[in-house]
This record gives sequence, structure tokens and C-alpha cells, in this order.
Amino acid sequence: MRASPAIARLAIVATILAFVVIVFGAFVRLSDAGLSCPDWPTCYGKATWPGHEQDIVRANEAFPQRPVETDKAWREQVHRMLAGTLGALVFALALGAAWRRRGSPAALFAAALAAAGGVALYIKGAHASSAALSALAMALPLIVAARLDRPAPYRVAVAAFAVIVFQAMLGMWTVTLLLKPVVVMGHLLGGLLTFSLLAYVALSLSSAREATPQQRRLRPMIVVALVLIALQIALGGWTSANYAALACGSDFPQCAGAWWPQTDFREGFVLWRGIGVNYEGGVLDAAARAAIQIAHRIGALVVFGHILATAFAAWRRGLRANAAAIATLLCAQVALGIANVKLLLPLPVATAHNAGAALLLLSLIALFVRTRRVPIERFARA
Repeated sequence: MRASPAIARLAIVATILAFVVIVFGAFVRLSDAGLSCPDWPTCYGKATWPGHEQDIVRANEAFPQRPVETDKAWREQVHRMLAGTLGALVFALALGAAWRRRGSPAALFAAALAAAGGVALYIKGAHASSAALSALAMALPLIVAARLDRPAPYRVAVAAFAVIVFQAMLGMWTVTLLLKPVVVMGHLLGGLLTFSLLAYVALSLSSAREATPQQRRLRPMIVVALVLIALQIALGGWTSANYAALACGSDFPQCAGAWWPQTDFREGFVLWRGIGVNYEGGVLDAAARAAIQIAHRIGALVVFGHILATAFAAWRRGLRANAAAIATLLCAQVALGIANVKLLLPLPVATAHNAGAALLLLSLIALFVRTRRVPIERFARA
């Protein structure tokens, strides 16, 4: 595949930064720093965070409902800065992918302006106008991607800009809607979707190997694996957002001393609850949280079985490096999940569990790219 070296390198850098943002975001969430800056995109009205004593006094007067915790505030604001840098990289990548296509750069610049305008209007309380501009900011890159007469990696690079705009909105809503679980879960999924799209672009533009017919027959199995891991990550995000990680105490494989404790699945999986409720610390009772934890464990069992079978099938078809990476990451991820329970959710292990999910997803995307049939001539003209 003869891709632009600059675009390929930019995609690799963006993928690495997306991984850093995901892991650091998990660190912020798991250290209970998600609301440590009560406003957005500033932190107590500052571009950084209050550090000096006089700044802290003024911040406490302006936000009496959320006294400054400097050791947490820096984490939240640094995460926002990293995410903002990633957004700029994704925008540059989209421009590079569509630069010579008539009208496309102008549409992408318009999308960036609309996104900035949407944020400004949201801060001023004009939520309807903000939503309209944000929708435009997401629609324009998708239209450009659909009309772009270039191979799939270039179109995906442009579409990733629409995803990063929506991800920024989710980050804003995470704060303004007080850690609403469905928004927190959506923010996690949005981050991993951004990472996945960027990884696909980077891997596709960096590899020109063509799979054998036998290897290409693995693709449906890989797609199922990707769907299953996406669902399991969503369950993990729902578990974390509802503070259900320790719903079973330190028991494994049992839960709270029983194979099937008292559960309330109906209450545990209500996606939309009232606005204005502070969800920090969770609002569900023990039975609802246990239901979420049980569902996550059952999902892990299903995912483990299918992905291990996928790795075995890839090994038999000569894709041994990919298969070994997938199997190793899969076993490590299961071990980290069990350690989270047995050790009562230590921050380093819980953060590593999030990183492991992203790396396992990356290994499956790498296998998906490796089993494609590359139309060499088409990429040579791109």
C-alpha cells in the first residue's frame, strides 16, 4: 500500500496519544476525580487549575458546592488538555486525508468552527443552538468521508473527526450532568471507538501484506470478536459508572458468598435516570449493583471463549504472531479482572484493566487488517 508517509506517521502518533488519553481517563475516573473541576472546559474558571492559596480561596467562594482538591483537579484538567491535543491531531489527520479533494478542506474547517461555536454556546446556556452547531460539526466530516473518492483508511480518518467532536460533547456532559452513568459509559466507548478508528488507519497505511484466501475466511469470526469485546467494554463501563466493581466484595468466582446472590437486573440496567442527580459514588442498591457485576462476569466468560477460539484459528492459518498477542492479552485481561476483585480494586490494577481492554481491542483490529485483501493498484493511485 503506497500511502502518504506523513499521514501514516500522523495516524500512528494519534493512535498512541488516544491510548494515553484512554488510560489517563481511566486513572481520573477510578481515582474519583471525575468531578474535581466543576466547570468545563475551564477548571474553577482557570485554563489550568487553582494552585496558589489565593486562587483556591477564590475558587471555593465561586464554587462552594465543590471545594478545591488540588491533588484531583490537576488530573481532570490534564486529561482535558491531552484530549484537546488529540482532537487537534485528528483534525490534522482528517485534513491530510482529504486535502486535495475539492471542497473537503473547507467543509472540515467549517466543522471545526461549528464545534468551537457549539462549546461556547453551551457554556453560555444556549443549549439548543449549541446542539445544532454540534450536530453540524459531526455531520460535515461524515459527508466528506462518504463523498471522498479514496480508499477506506482515508475515509475512516475523516470520519474519526466526527467521532472526536461527539467525544468532546460527551466529556462536557460527563461534568455538567454530574457523572450520569449512561454518559460516562458513552464517553468510554467514544474514546475506544476513536482509538479503534485511528488504529485501523495507522495499521492499514503501514502494511501492504495481502492475506491468503484461507486467512481471509477468518474475517467473520474476527468481526464477531470485535462486537463481543465492544459489548463487554460497554458492560465494564456500566459497572464502573455505577460503582459496581466491588458489588460482590472480594469473592470470586462466587459473589457475596453465593453463586447467585440477590440481584435486580431491571433496576441495574435502567439507562436513563433523572437529570440533576449527582451520581458520584453511585445511587443503586446492593442488588442492582450485584446484577451489573454478574452480567459483566458472564460477558467475560463468553468473550474469553470466542476470542480464544479466534486466536487458535488464526494460529492454524499461519498468523502466529497475531494469535500469540491476542491470547496473551486475553489471559492478562482476565487475570487483571480477577485481581481487581480479590484485591478490592487497587488503582494501578484497575487502570491496567482499562489499558488491557484497549490493547486487546488493538490486537483484534491488527488481525482484522492483516486478513484483508489489499487492492494494491487502487492504493497506488491514492
